[in-house]
Amino acid sequence: QVQLVESGGGLVHPGGSLALSCAASGRILSISAMGWYRQAPGKQRELVAWITARGDPVYGDSVKGRATISGDNAKNTVYLQMNSLKPQDTAVYYCNADVVPLGWSREYNAWGQGTQVTVSS
Repeated sequence: QVQLVESGGGLVHPGGSLALSCAASGRILSISAMGWYRQAPGKQRELVAWITARGDPVYGDSVKGRATISGDNAKNTVYLQMNSLKPQDTAVYYCNADVVPLGWSREYNAWGQGTQVTVSS
């Protein structure tokens, strides 16, 4: 089994910064990409940021210019830094990864449990 363990999150004041990390653990052969999605109450889950194993990032429109994603392939870990946070950034942030477990011949999409981020004064 592959697990994604998120850390960071919590309460942040408007205009503040946020740092999240997500580590994949378990019997992993390879990870082709990792990233973050978020879901606010009553809204659909949306892409925050995504990075491939080669280091190519993709950002959601709502966070472009405010977010930076980076990864450490050796640690199977992805990091997200967000600045200039707004109340609209309040959501549960989920880690996501495309993983090939040991003994598997194909990739599957894994999700973390989610971490709450609340932007409020």
